[in-house]
Amino acid sequence: MAIYCFDGSMTGLLSCVFRAFQFKEFQVQVTSNPHAQKGLFDDLIQVASNEEHAQRVWQGLKQKTTGQSQRNFYYTFLSENPIAHQHLFNYCLYVFQSRYKVDENYGHADVLALAQWAKQVGREKHRMEAFVRFKKCQDGLFLSLVRPDFNVLPLIERHFKARYQDQRWLIYDEKRKYGIYYDLQNVHQIEMNAHQVDATLASGYSQAFTVELDEQELLYDQLWKDYFRSVNIQVRQNMKLHIQYVPKRYWRYMNEKSI
Repeated sequence: MAIYCFDGSMTGLLSCVFRAFQFKEFQVQVTSNPHAQKGLFDDLIQVASNEEHAQRVWQGLKQKTTGQSQRNFYYTFLSENPIAHQHLFNYCLYVFQSRYKVDENYGHADVLALAQWAKQVGREKHRMEAFVRFKKCQDGLFLSLVRPDFNVLPLIERHFKARYQDQRWLIYDEKRKYGIYYDLQNVHQIEMNAHQVDATLASGYSQAFTVELDEQELLYDQLWKDYFRSVNIQVRQNMKLHIQYVPKRYWRYMNEKSI
């Protein structure tokens, strides 16, 4: 069996699909791990990202699949899961080797897997749009540090750009070490050291920002906590249901919670 090793990008994955058809290699395992173990008779092949090849594959997928299927493909890729990458590769082979449109044949394991992964990523996108909490810095920047299960920053960019058009904001993914910054005109991808911003980043406790915050930030922070406590009816509190809708892994990023 051939093992295709790519750089972890979508361009790299689509380049693997192009190579598979170029060399008629369809029994293939894909991996983004350069140190992946191989069997005695396996061939480890480094596949370089090729934008032209990737575009040809993507245009082919657009011709043979629906918009919803293309969305599922992209969402599944953003899961960053090695198993999902294999499903994406197998899915491409299945689509291109079929004479008819099969992207909605959920009886096929790879088609079903894409729909399931896309649902999980979509759920995480929705949660990030709901649970992101900003703190206003002294220079007027609204800053938020998050750690989503999946790489959903590209998916939530449009939501926050539309909702907060009149203020500069930065949402930083601690896990993937990059963020999206809106400068009132465009959104840029940036990198920084989150440990210099949040003193409790390594411990996992509630956030403790070390940057200079706006003088009214503490006031608004306390107002929100007071509101949260006032609307909570103690005798009707259902913590099990609450955790179902607001999982504990998000609590350290929410100022109404303390851990």
